[in-house]
Amino acid sequence: MFALTEKNRSIAQLLLNTGTCPRCVFRFCCVGLQASYRHPYKDLLRELHEFLEYNKEKEDKFCCEIADPPRKRIRLENMGEGAEDLSQNGALQQAPVADDVNVAMENSTQKVCNVCLGILQEFCEMDFVKKVCQKVNSAEYQFTSFVFSVSLPPQLSVRESLFEVSVVFAHPETDEDCHFLATVCSDCFKPAKNKQSIFTRMAIIKALDKIKEEDFHEHFPCPPSSPKNICAALEIQCTNGAIFVAGRYNKYSRNLPQTPWIIDGERKMESSVEELISEHLMTAFKADSFNFSSSGREDVDVRTLGSGRPFAIELVNPHRIHFTAMEMKELQQKINNSSDKIKVRDLQLVTREAIGHMKEGEEEKTKTYSALIWTDKAIQKEDIALLDDMKELKIDQKTPLRVLHRRPLAVRSRVIHTMKSEYIDDHHFRLHLKTQAGTYIKEFVHGDFGRTKPNIGLLLKRTADILELDVESVDVDWPPTLND
Repeated sequence: MFALTEKNRSIAQLLLNTGTCPRCVFRFCCVGLQASYRHPYKDLLRELHEFLEYNKEKEDKFCCEIADPPRKRIRLENMGEGAEDLSQNGALQQAPVADDVNVAMENSTQKVCNVCLGILQEFCEMDFVKKVCQKVNSAEYQFTSFVFSVSLPPQLSVRESLFEVSVVFAHPETDEDCHFLATVCSDCFKPAKNKQSIFTRMAIIKALDKIKEEDFHEHFPCPPSSPKNICAALEIQCTNGAIFVAGRYNKYSRNLPQTPWIIDGERKMESSVEELISEHLMTAFKADSFNFSSSGREDVDVRTLGSGRPFAIELVNPHRIHFTAMEMKELQQKINNSSDKIKVRDLQLVTREAIGHMKEGEEEKTKTYSALIWTDKAIQKEDIALLDDMKELKIDQKTPLRVLHRRPLAVRSRVIHTMKSEYIDDHHFRLHLKTQAGTYIKEFVHGDFGRTKPNIGLLLKRTADILELDVESVDVDWPPTLND
């Protein structure tokens, strides 16, 4: 009897169209009968195609009896071209199919499974089993029992479903079985801060690989004695792979840090950009925790205007992961309505890999600022006009005193690409700057006791200080702009 039922048909067709092999189709359809996996790959593929064809023909026949439209059949060739077979919302697109199932099978057998990468296609066949047996026989080992272990490529974890159900077993009665290994192979067992016991699985495997056979039999009976109690299932855990949300934020307050401001365990500000955004995402995605990152950061008293600063949030172990574009837009609006201190735009789901675009070439990016500057000596328009003519000004900045507690001491070279001054009065003017990312603007203005050279004070030959600073643009072309 074929393993799949009518309720599995749409899922099986979707998986097959995207390049998934029959055995992985069975796995995703929760087929638990082992016999279903033991048939040769070609037989499984043929049966799967016939199952889908038979059910499709019944559906087509039913449709013809109602409206008698031109017959359409599900495309079976090019099963691996997932991007072409799916619409944007994941639905299957209807297309003509090859009339001959054999032609479809030939096309399918040429494709490597997009989930198991061919492991369940090639290496579950009898030919490979025979190859393993020949290897064991040719090695001429003597043994009474054996363990067959499989080491799978780590990237399979990415291609599989990210939702995981794990059962934790324990057997207190035999906890001391492996203690002798710590005596015989003491170098394999080292205490670790985050481990409750030194007898980890990896440490035990390492010791078993190292211990001599005679030493093993001296300390442990073979065969082992039968325990009185069975294993206990301590807990059943459900975990989901992280979800990543990206967007851009504007910050309108001069009393709001980007991240929680806590010094010596004492909170200095009641909230932060990170918290104002994440609290709504945490609730919507029902996540356990989050990690916030952004393209640079502004000081607590600096506003971020213009198109905003790119940010990304990793939501750890989310219970909900499916959101439509409209739901994301509503979530964005909810964040914006909750506070007048920030605003979020272009909120969207992204992949882990896409976040790398936010950090790529970070120091080569440019940022635009607007600074309100005070001078001790009176100025005229002519006094500050010289700044407008300076292009690609190179400066050296020693780590500022205000961040020296969290940044290593170093001298960093940065470039001020352009400056444009606006005269206000005898002691005030506004300066618009376009600079290399990573430039300390405040220090470029007042000099930081000579730690930044040249600086505005040196260039104007007077004491200068900065009263207000705004970030007007962060020139990072990510995340993609969304249409309102």
